[in-house]
Amino acid sequence: MLIENVTAHLAVLYPDKDIQALTDRCLEAMEIDGSMSLSESDAALWNSDDIVLITYADSIISESRTPLETLKQFVDRHLKEIFSVVHILPFFPYSSDDGFSVIDYSSVNQSHGNWGQLEAVGEHFKIMGDLVLNHCSTRSLWFENFKKGRDPGKDFFITVAPGAAIDQVVRPRTSELLRPTRTDLGEVLVWCTFSHDQVDLNFKNPMVLLEFLKIIHGYLERGISWFRLDAVGFVWKELGTSCINLPKTHTIIKLIRLLIENKSKKSVVITETNIPNIENLSYFGDQDEAHLIYNFSLPPLLLNTLITGDYSQLKRWIMTMPSARRGTAYFNFLASHDGIGLRPVEGLLSATELKKLTDTMVRFGGRLSYRATQASDQQPYEINISLWDALAGTVEQGKDKYQFHRFICAHAILLALEGIPAIYVHSLVATENDLSRVENTGNLRSINRHVWGQEQLESHLANRDSRHSRVLTRLLALIRVRKKQKAFHPNATMLTLHLRPGLFGFWRQSLDRGQNIFAVFNVTNETRTLDMGNLNLTIDQTWIDLVEGAIVTDRSGPLELEPYRFLWIGNDV
Repeated sequence: MLIENVTAHLAVLYPDKDIQALTDRCLEAMEIDGSMSLSESDAALWNSDDIVLITYADSIISESRTPLETLKQFVDRHLKEIFSVVHILPFFPYSSDDGFSVIDYSSVNQSHGNWGQLEAVGEHFKIMGDLVLNHCSTRSLWFENFKKGRDPGKDFFITVAPGAAIDQVVRPRTSELLRPTRTDLGEVLVWCTFSHDQVDLNFKNPMVLLEFLKIIHGYLERGISWFRLDAVGFVWKELGTSCINLPKTHTIIKLIRLLIENKSKKSVVITETNIPNIENLSYFGDQDEAHLIYNFSLPPLLLNTLITGDYSQLKRWIMTMPSARRGTAYFNFLASHDGIGLRPVEGLLSATELKKLTDTMVRFGGRLSYRATQASDQQPYEINISLWDALAGTVEQGKDKYQFHRFICAHAILLALEGIPAIYVHSLVATENDLSRVENTGNLRSINRHVWGQEQLESHLANRDSRHSRVLTRLLALIRVRKKQKAFHPNATMLTLHLRPGLFGFWRQSLDRGQNIFAVFNVTNETRTLDMGNLNLTIDQTWIDLVEGAIVTDRSGPLELEPYRFLWIGNDV
């Protein structure tokens, strides 16, 4: 059955190739026994204990240890038994884009450490690694070989003739799509979706697929069990199309997942597709594609909610989102190494709402990056800002005294939603905009890629009055509460509550229907009154304010909620 499924996918991708021979080579690359039966997906790949930390290997550095050793020391000291997964952003040798222009997929960047040190981080955590499929560095051996007409690499990249039909290609950047490149056979035009240092790989050549299967196998051997497929929506190109989300892109993901889960039943595949919401949902496939998809619409919608006090668009979006089916889940986040993407709110926020959002972020020290469109103009692509600064105030009143409360409220919503929550290391310690790093690198995303000296950071965390310590302490306390609740399982039922203006809320119910949690959030900078009678707190249960640990005694009267105060009210189980 496994062989038949692999063969079927390969036949779609490479109909003119020797499919049987290619099937054998795929199984060989992954060291999978072709005689084995198809493995069933493990329904227990995650639970309410799963919280993901997003970090670079060198987000925290010290003079006496490598970044990977320093990272291990930090997560072991502060996050052990609280977070379960550490996503270490690209740790390979690279030439640009803070790791996403990969020179060598088989090595750890020497400035970060070595494979043994990376594996050591996995002593107490599952490790998520990036599979940068769409492109690699111009300094990679593959691209050097391409220019010389040698293997491996000779046919690994996409070239097109002058005047090729590329006018419909969807772009995430404003740079020219095609890069003139001198080779031993003359000048050619090479496809570059992201930058001229990031040359797109040609998956129409099955040798490219086979190389990545070998890379995947190597990562599995090194203890990486969660795979983030970076920019995967762009991997298959057809001239005359948008070259994004094409059917064969989905086939490649299905094939990769099939082989990964038959090699390692505890592995998870995550697709990173920063695109409009309905397109993003397609990456679940028929429960045979991504295990997890990034919930890209959440960050801009939640940010818009908290700076306007108007949750209508967030609520409307949540009400229309399908529950993730068995074996799949949403990957929820508010901030990451990238900016806050704006394509995911196309059709969700009006032009006026989007303008208010972006203008406010610029007032709070943020920057905007742009993408080229088919109309040859430029549209805002993402907001570059630290989450701490993004939540500094409101649209109407600017910066105010509620930054901390607004920030914690945002994460309380994140932790309560259906799905697996992920928190960026710089949100965890309330890092502010790093404008000097932007000036040094010329990269707007550097604003949210600060590099902490370990001694300085630990000093801040030791000071209980610092915002860094206050945020970390509060977030870890919330996570500890969350992990104990069966109703916060990533796949537990979620239904939206209909409450008074300014009060956003939803109901969660555990898979066994034993626990119910009513999560209510005042998303405004004004005190709001909650009618407790609207929460259906049944008389046969003891109800507890899970955050405060107090029994709820008044189930029907009014309750005053101060600005950005929130409640997780659950029955005692």
